Amino acid sequence: MTTKKIKFGIIGASGRLGSEVASVMNEAGHELVFQYDIDGEKISGEPELLIDCSLPIVFEKTLIYQKEYKTPLIVATTALSDQQIGSLKEISKKHAVVQSYNYSTGIQVLLKLTKIAFETLRDWDVEITETHHRFKKDKPSGTAKMIQEIVKEKNVNVSSLRLGNVAGDHTISFGGLGEVLSITHSATSRRTFAEGIQRSAEFIRNKKNGFYSFTDVIFGK
Repeated sequence: MTTKKIKFGIIGASGRLGSEVASVMNEAGHELVFQYDIDGEKISGEPELLIDCSLPIVFEKTLIYQKEYKTPLIVATTALSDQQIGSLKEISKKHAVVQSYNYSTGIQVLLKLTKIAFETLRDWDVEITETHHRFKKDKPSGTAKMIQEIVKEKNVNVSSLRLGNVAGDHTISFGGLGEVLSITHSATSRRTFAEGIQRSAEFIRNKKNGFYSFTDVIFGK
């Protein structure tokens, strides 16, 4: 089955994730027609979809471009404020939006397993750890907060490490008096996130409106 070409734009196009997304989307037969990054704009056509791979400080630019092009929007920016999330929900009343702090399929499975483990091991101790590259701004990661939300009854803290060029490691551990269960996900390449964004693009392209998570993309909504 051939996928119809999507003309897309990227905010944060020259960043580590933005560059990977451009490569994966192009491999899938889609066309990059709009870029915005620290060097300004590059436009070769009108985008049908916008992908935000930037930083929270650039978010206002994302809103401006979405309003200009009136497209569906995929947001991979982490550490967004409640107000910024609120802006996305306003957009979703008229246009489809996918927002996630992690576009890895494996992380979606980890979240499912975490829920099962937590519901089964209610009286066990719980700890979360995460490791990312030295350039990551936010701490703890958005993914760690997603895991934390599942076990929020325990008020679990997150231990964060910033080391080298680690793409992303997350572990949640459950400890009883005679055994420990750990669920770990390691991203070995940013390509996994880019492939998730590509999957989200093909999911969202025909949605008229709505606010979606990557969980919705993977498991359906």
